[in-house]
Amino acid sequence: MIKTVDSLSPISLQNDIVNNQQSGGGSDFFQILQDSLNEVNDKQIKSDKALSDIATGRVKDLHSAAITIDKAEISMKVMLEVRNKALNAYKEILKTPI
Repeated sequence: MIKTVDSLSPISLQNDIVNNQQSGGGSDFFQILQDSLNEVNDKQIKSDKALSDIATGRVKDLHSAAITIDKAEISMKVMLEVRNKALNAYKEILKTPI
């Protein structure tokens, strides 16, 4: 099940996690993360195509091209924030005395 970043909400993500815990799936968090990364990559590829279409004049709908580029930018920013939060959490765990 592939979800776009647009369709990921805290409620749906929480429901997915609860359903996965009930079914006994422990590695599903990794799968959700991997799917999200793939979706960000796909959006970046579509954004690059939209940019090249704008540059060459082949774009038919400038508005939808701009929306595609904005979606890719926002999804990349979200993914970078998730990465930063994960790294900060890891650093905090390392600081914890044993």
